[in-house]
Amino acid sequence: MLTIYSRIVVPYDHSELSKKALQSAMTLAKQDIKIELYVLMVIQPEITIAYQQTNTRENQREAFGEVRNIIEKKLSVLPNRTRTFVLEGNPPSLIVDFVKEHDGDLIVMGSRGLSGLKELFLGSVSHYVVQKAPCPVLVVK
Repeated sequence: MLTIYSRIVVPYDHSELSKKALQSAMTLAKQDIKIELYVLMVIQPEITIAYQQTNTRENQREAFGEVRNIIEKKLSVLPNRTRTFVLEGNPPSLIVDFVKEHDGDLIVMGSRGLSGLKELFLGSVSHYVVQKAPCPVLVVK
């Protein structure tokens, strides 16, 4: 089967819309075994005092480790090559940089994540990614 996309990147934050985005990406990947699926989770640094920041990061890393295990189990049903990544930093720019560095040719993401900030139509992260991504972005609602 001839496919347009060879590497799909899914930014994932365990929100309901990111779960839907992951399911959509898995459905796309099932179309051709040659499609690779990368799931990217981003730990956001908190602006707090040093001790609390370390504690918060440790808690986030632990939580992301549990979520990563859930995702890897879900991805194991695919015959495709899949990988999960956990990075730390500013989610919007990290997602775009990750896609560039890993030659992603499609991003599948939820329109809003777990952030408390909401914009009129798109969340701030998805809005940034749509504007700056070097490839097409499928936004799942």
